[in-house]
Amino acid sequence: MTPTRLAFALALGLVAFAATAQTYDVQVNPKLNGLDITIVPVANSGVLVVKLTNKSDVKVRCDLMYEADPQLPSRAYVFIAPGKTESDTLRATQTWFSVTVNVDCRAAKD
Repeated sequence: MTPTRLAFALALGLVAFAATAQTYDVQVNPKLNGLDITIVPVANSGVLVVKLTNKSDVKVRCDLMYEADPQLPSRAYVFIAPGKTESDTLRATQTWFSVTVNVDCRAAKD
């Protein structure tokens, strides 16, 4: 491989790496209804993981609504036992610049 081609291949690889390492803003809007829930978003390239920890004495259900323009809105729900941590994941199908996560938690009905 010639030095010019090698330099081009390295530059192309760096551009591809930079594209996968893109960061985005995450805004969490919690509605916890008096429950002791900790919400921690973990932003990675192409995927957002939302970790929810239930510090309450009751089992809870948390509904999550993801808004990550230009991707279509996505919904999910998670049941969390007392003292446990559960997570939900949103994967990118398009490039994000910001993600809004609306979290609505309430006591679960068995």
